Amino acid sequence: MESLSLPLDYSAIERIIPHRYPFLLVDRITELEPDKRIVGIKNVSLNERYLSRLPGETPALPPTILTEAVAQVGAILILSKPENREKLIFFMGIERVRYRRPVHPGDVVEIEAKVLRLRSRMGLVTGTARVDRKVVIDGTMTFALGPIPPPAAAGA
Repeated sequence: MESLSLPLDYSAIERIIPHRYPFLLVDRITELEPDKRIVGIKNVSLNERYLSRLPGETPALPPTILTEAVAQVGAILILSKPENREKLIFFMGIERVRYRRPVHPGDVVEIEAKVLRLRSRMGLVTGTARVDRKVVIDGTMTFALGPIPPPAAAGA
C-alpha cells in the first residue's frame, strides 16, 4: 500500500479497512497522527437505510450505527500503520459509552479517536463524535489484531 496523503477519501479508506457500502460509515479522514489520534467525517444523509423512522419524529441515526462509525475511525488509525496493514481488526468491547444527543440527516459528524494503549495484538481507543462541536457520543473501545485468513479454495 502506498503512503497516505490527507485527506483520505472514501476509496483510500476502502484500501485500509475491509468495510464496503452500505457498512462503511466513514466518508473522509482529515487528520492522522500515527499511534496517537485521528479525525474522520461521517455525512448523514436522508437516504441512509438504517435511519430510525418513528411516526411523528425526525429520522435519526441509531446509536449502534454511530458507535460503529467511531469504531471504524479507530480501526483506520490502527490499520494505517505499515506493520498492521496485512491484519484484520476485531472490535472486542466497549466501555463507558454515552449517547448525548440524536444525529439527524444533514448533520456532519466529526469523529475523533485517540489511542490510550497499543500493544502488538491488543489496544484501547477512546472515541468522541461531535455535531456542531457538541458531543453526541463518547466512549472507550477495545480491539484485537489478527491475521487475514487465507482465501478459501474454489469448490470447497
